[in-house]
Amino acid sequence: MGHFEKGQHALLNEGEENEMEIFGYRTQGCRKSLCLAGSIFSFGILPLVFYWRPAWHVWAHCVPCSLQEADTVLLRTTDEFQIYSWKKVIWIYLSALNSAFGLTPDHPLMTDEEYIINRAIRKPDLKVRCIKVQKIRYVWNYLEGQFQKIGSLEDWLSSAKIHQKFGSGLTREEQEIRRLICGPNTIDVEVTPIWKLLIKEVLNPFYIFQLFSVCLWFSEDYKEYAFAIIIMSIISISLTVYDLREQSVKLHHLVESHNSITVSVCGRKAGVQELESRVLVPGDLLILTGNKVLMPCDAVLIEGSCVVDEGMLTGESIPVTKTPLPKMDSSVPWKTQSEADYKRHVLFCGTEVIQAKAACSGTVRAVVLQTGFNTAKGDLVRSILYPKPVNFQLYRDAIRFLLCLVGTATIGMIYTLCVYVLSGEPPEEVVRKALDVITIAVPPALPAALTTGIIYAQRRLKKRGIFCISPQRINVCGQLNLVCFDKTGTLTRDGLDLWGVVSCDRNGFQEVHSFASGQALPWGPLCAAMASCHSLILLDGTIQGDPLDLKMFEATTWEMAFSGDDFHIKGVPAHAMVVKPCRTASQVPVEGIAILHQFPFSSALQRMTVIVQEMGGDRLAFMKGAPERVASFCQPETVPTSFVSELQIYTTQGFRVIALAYKKLENDHHATTLTRETVESDLIFLGLLILENRLKEETKPVLEELISARIRTVMITGDNLQTAITVARKSGMVSESQKVILIEANETTGSSSASISWTLVEEKKHITYGNQDNYINIRDEVSDKGREGSYHFALTGKSFHVISQHFSSLLPKILINGTIFARMSPGQKSSLVLCQCRCKLILCFQALKMAHVGISLSEQEASVASPFTSKTPNIECVPHLIKEGRAALVTSFCMFKYMALYSMIQYVGVLLLYWETNSLSNYQFLFQDLAITTLIGVTMNLNGAYPKLVPFRPAGRLISPPLLLSVIFNILLSLAMHIAGFILVQRQPWYSVEIHSACTVQNESISELTMSPTAPEKMESNSTFTSFENTTIWFLGTINCITVALVFSKGKPFRQPTYTNYIFVFVLIIQLGVCLFILFADIPELYRRLDLLCTPVLWRASIVIMLSLNFIVSLVAEEAVIENRALWMMIKRRFGYQSKSQYRIWQRDLANDPSWPPLNQTSHSDMPECGRGVSYSNPVFESNEEQL
Repeated sequence: MGHFEKGQHALLNEGEENEMEIFGYRTQGCRKSLCLAGSIFSFGILPLVFYWRPAWHVWAHCVPCSLQEADTVLLRTTDEFQIYSWKKVIWIYLSALNSAFGLTPDHPLMTDEEYIINRAIRKPDLKVRCIKVQKIRYVWNYLEGQFQKIGSLEDWLSSAKIHQKFGSGLTREEQEIRRLICGPNTIDVEVTPIWKLLIKEVLNPFYIFQLFSVCLWFSEDYKEYAFAIIIMSIISISLTVYDLREQSVKLHHLVESHNSITVSVCGRKAGVQELESRVLVPGDLLILTGNKVLMPCDAVLIEGSCVVDEGMLTGESIPVTKTPLPKMDSSVPWKTQSEADYKRHVLFCGTEVIQAKAACSGTVRAVVLQTGFNTAKGDLVRSILYPKPVNFQLYRDAIRFLLCLVGTATIGMIYTLCVYVLSGEPPEEVVRKALDVITIAVPPALPAALTTGIIYAQRRLKKRGIFCISPQRINVCGQLNLVCFDKTGTLTRDGLDLWGVVSCDRNGFQEVHSFASGQALPWGPLCAAMASCHSLILLDGTIQGDPLDLKMFEATTWEMAFSGDDFHIKGVPAHAMVVKPCRTASQVPVEGIAILHQFPFSSALQRMTVIVQEMGGDRLAFMKGAPERVASFCQPETVPTSFVSELQIYTTQGFRVIALAYKKLENDHHATTLTRETVESDLIFLGLLILENRLKEETKPVLEELISARIRTVMITGDNLQTAITVARKSGMVSESQKVILIEANETTGSSSASISWTLVEEKKHITYGNQDNYINIRDEVSDKGREGSYHFALTGKSFHVISQHFSSLLPKILINGTIFARMSPGQKSSLVLCQCRCKLILCFQALKMAHVGISLSEQEASVASPFTSKTPNIECVPHLIKEGRAALVTSFCMFKYMALYSMIQYVGVLLLYWETNSLSNYQFLFQDLAITTLIGVTMNLNGAYPKLVPFRPAGRLISPPLLLSVIFNILLSLAMHIAGFILVQRQPWYSVEIHSACTVQNESISELTMSPTAPEKMESNSTFTSFENTTIWFLGTINCITVALVFSKGKPFRQPTYTNYIFVFVLIIQLGVCLFILFADIPELYRRLDLLCTPVLWRASIVIMLSLNFIVSLVAEEAVIENRALWMMIKRRFGYQSKSQYRIWQRDLANDPSWPPLNQTSHSDMPECGRGVSYSNPVFESNEEQL
């Protein structure tokens, strides 16, 4: 795959999360025929291999060619997994439209190559080449020579172009062409038929191996265990298929309502028509009427405004106001034409339009932006259908482990062939015995045994109200070492309490007006701002909206209503929202205030503005937002000189502070014609709104538990930096003895290059500090730099963006101690989490798809994409999840070790017996496989998680030295014991190949017994298995399997002690009791059934002694060496071993760097030292900024 023909290789979705490499191939008839013949002669094995290896299928059937000529494409993901898949190139024929609309290659619709859809049509035969990958359709762009996504409006379109081209709707011909090429606007998730799920599950390599094993066992008349494995496999397959079917049905019900919505579509010539939503195409003009409308696609609002419930996407059912896309003359793409977030103009698929407010034309119009799986809801569903693979070392090590067992089995097969061929055994017997070795060395029950631990952990989590849709991620939780928290609603309570308001005049700030006193706020611009500067709506007589807006409005005791038909003010639409003072209010000179227009709040702008009309009074504009942003739009003389210190008083106490400002407007302008830039200038500062956002009771204890377990905690919030720092200190995320270092980075301005400065935050010293975003106390001098871990970095989203762009080499150093990230936009949050993922294993409450483990505290539809969902709305679920993850991980290791030892014990025993051309009988195998190992495999995993989080994690790899040493040592110990038993039994005075029992008869000595050929009893059984070696090896192997289970069953510090697992202990006692009973029972019928020979009591005692010694040595080695963490740490220090993880390397570099952290310094991007260090690129930063 290293050399490609010209045009054979390209990138699909370049720079996006689902980026793939695409290769062109052409099917060859002769290759296809050869593959067909190979499939027949291999009895279906070749197609099975092709099913497992899609790339091999393409390479066998096709020859490389350019993508333009390809009839098959091979796709490979560009992530570390490099997953292959292949797709057939299909043709879409437009000739059907020829007769209906007279479409010819010369038709104006065909010749206009401005849009991708026209560039994809091949002339003159009017055909389109396309492929469908993960539910998204891609067409071949003949002009650019590449496959491009279809089903969306082009990103390069300017707002003027959208208004001009799509403002009047599409013609019927355009609609039909787009329907044919883009496909239906549906999010189809078919309920997968049970037979399909069954076939997919059965074709798993593990079950194919089980099928091979079962066929072999039936040929050897080993029916009992074969039936047991069949029953276990049927149960396992049934449970998996049931689970997958349930998920499929649930997802189908989640999206089916989306596909059957009736919408009003305006055609260029046809006018307004009622159509099914499935026929919508990008560019269609939607007419939104009435309330409670579910959006069937993504659409950009071009006229009127809407109030939308985006709970499906964000997990928060807070009404959001959407404004029309302004028509601007600029040719800049519409998404980047203003500094505000473009999403405020977009109605996303799956969200509910609560209210549609018409503009002067009387309609609310929106242009369809994206359809089907290209939409926001489609993207959410695709993330569930095609989840990100789990990149965890354990699973890669498990494959290597199985390959090692296969290698061991191969050696055993060669040994078996040599022994049996030299012994002159029949060929079919030789082959059967050789194949037997594979089923012994590679235990078919291994995957089933491993999944039981995860199933038990999932069940325990469910009892605690934590639900999991991706069970394999439970093991990943055991390795987590960093948790990213949101602030509001996660660390602090959801609701805000209005604490007070600080108004100001020319003399500065006034006394705080406390709402707890019950006194009403006196009338004035500040009261008017609180009553009208919000995005609240009146729905079914109930006021709904953002909790902050709701608290602010309730504090005024005003009322909300719609204006009547008699309400006629120039530029004010009928049925406008009006706020009025309540009847009990006195000394309010206005009847009410009509809200004419809103510029909604966005996290990028950190503010919102409204234009209002006092009834019988002035037209005003009110602004509300982050204090530092609002102050920057105000006339400097209106902002009190004590602004910074006043703000600091409240933010250092953890209050959330909002600033208010206003200005008077001219009455002769229409409200909607005013631009945001015009309105948001020369404002008069009004004062500060103080809101209390208390910590949840559970927050501090949980954070203390995580920190004491050396799990780093990070806060990512959209709130003020000082408030975030205060919450971090109050919650214990930053302890009292630790320093907080503020990092400020500024973009390139004029002649000066980008800069970064480092300042120590001091809590008690108040100084005037007038920078744009961070009004906090700074300490000028600091004597000690502080050792690693004694300081935390705090920075804003703006600084993070600048550092990512201009100081990428510093980013990993900052992330190692970066704890507080404030004023972060959604895109910046995703980017930060992705950066952190490269350093550590992360659990996250934000950017759920980006983290290794995402957990949602919401039961909204958006949370279905999260691997974990907690019904308890606080962070108590985090320690539980980590504890269960650690327990499940340790359980997986225990099972790996046990299954390895069990297979090796059987393998060693059988190979020793093969030396004598003997083996274990079916009943002997059955007893070991079913009565011992299966029961242990089911019960060994029942230990719960240990209630305390310890300050270290379990090993994350199977090939870690302690685990490898444990397995190898115990294999060698068992091998030595088996060889000793095998040799010693042959040297016993009573041993004879011809004797079938050596039990002592009363009053007879062993010597007499062995001298007299008539004394021994002859067994009636003619079994070929019975021998003293067989009996000795079977007892040693069977009881060894029990003792090894006890040695490997780990308790503290990650699981509950073994003695608390009562079922497991009971099973071991019963098994050991039964084995000892068989050993000492002297019951001829029982021995005959199990193909055992009676041996002298002394030899039986010798077997027990050998097993006891094995158990004691194994247990001592396991506890004193393998599990002795202090010893391994000492060995590491002695040999100078250092972790090779990138995070640890950076950590060591910083610890040895005397100049880190820099304090009271400012560096510029063009300085040579800023380029030093590890380069840390972040190519997805911009693309993440674009994602919802």
